[in-house]
Amino acid sequence: MKFLVALCRIFVGILFIFSGMIKLNDPLGFSYKLQEYFSAEVLDLPFLMPYALGISVIVVVLEVVLGVFLLIGYKSKFTVYSLLAMIVFFTFLTFYAAYFDKVKDCGCFGDFLKLTPWQSFTKDLILLVLILVLVVGLKYIKPLFNPLATTVLALFGFLFSLGFGYYVLEHLPVWDFRAYKIGDNIKANMTVPEDAPKEVSEWTWTFNVNGEEKQFVTDGSYPKVNGEYVSYEKKVISEGTEPKIFDFSIESQEEDLTDYFLEKEHLVMVVSYNLNAANAEGLKAIKTFTDKAIANGYTVIGVTASGEDLKQSITDSFKLNFKFYLCDEKVGKTIVRANPGVVMLEKGTVTQKAHYNDLEDLNIPKVTPEENKLPSEEIIDSDQLETRYFINNEVSTKEAVDALDTETIESMNVVKDTLSTTDNTKINRVEITLKPKK
Repeated sequence: MKFLVALCRIFVGILFIFSGMIKLNDPLGFSYKLQEYFSAEVLDLPFLMPYALGISVIVVVLEVVLGVFLLIGYKSKFTVYSLLAMIVFFTFLTFYAAYFDKVKDCGCFGDFLKLTPWQSFTKDLILLVLILVLVVGLKYIKPLFNPLATTVLALFGFLFSLGFGYYVLEHLPVWDFRAYKIGDNIKANMTVPEDAPKEVSEWTWTFNVNGEEKQFVTDGSYPKVNGEYVSYEKKVISEGTEPKIFDFSIESQEEDLTDYFLEKEHLVMVVSYNLNAANAEGLKAIKTFTDKAIANGYTVIGVTASGEDLKQSITDSFKLNFKFYLCDEKVGKTIVRANPGVVMLEKGTVTQKAHYNDLEDLNIPKVTPEENKLPSEEIIDSDQLETRYFINNEVSTKEAVDALDTETIESMNVVKDTLSTTDNTKINRVEITLKPKK
């Protein structure tokens, strides 16, 4: 029994320290996960959402500290029963998420390791058994050092956890495991290799055929059935490879500008998932930094999920010299753990990123400015513009169109198009449909 308790003590202690440090490295990320748990769709505890960050810090610091306490044998009874209470709570939480399919990732290991809800629940069950062994064998858990040394180590573990948590909140996570880390190409992370495993699924379609409901099974294609569609059910047999990024976009009210900006050679992207919650001192620092970046030749944009009125209000209040575009709030939270934060890109590759407290650490040497004309603002040279005419889908001429009697024309459409020719000629198609001859 003594040997078994020693093994459980080492395993549980190390796992709690490791899991806690991963989350303590990114307490903001864990607070976002807690907000997901507190939402109306999951536990329905919305009154706790404003306190998610505070709860996040307390939980992860406690997780690390209890792991340290267990390994060094500090206050063994308090430590073991605290671990038991914590794992019982986590086991309930992961079971609830798994059984009701409410949360797809528990956040146990942050962005370092993604576990399905059932994997998380299984992990917690194993930990629960191991901690119960510690409860039974509590008398075998002795301090590794004398009382003074044990107390000093326990205090050091507590102070280190608090200090580390404070540091990453005031700056950025020390280890970045997300798909927007320095060196990653956003565009590449939005795609899946052609040879990557594809999802294999079974679709069961229900149709009303001659008053009787019948089912037809396909691999996803719509079945050819002489009947009225009723419903379908999809069963995933094996998961396919998903892109690391699937919801990133930069949009104006008129167009999607994602590809346009990801091709920029020197792009500064100011990220604020919610301008209403942005730090005011941080926005002042953003003003100073972006003015310098613009003067040095960089293209500067902002991305946020906030509405147009708030964008304009913040722009005017802080006299910002760049434009905010639309980006999903969850994506903004994922890109950089600061509100606001800055990400610098070269043709979609993240080269630098910073918390608003660390903008002076970013390197912005002078570069050659790029032309910043949005696709919708492009002016077509009249020498490159060509108009082609079609009457009843047949190629015609301007002269033939001009000669038509307007009474014979049923409809006329002008379609702007671009032909994939070597000279990239811009084409206007004038399509005319004539009335049927009587």
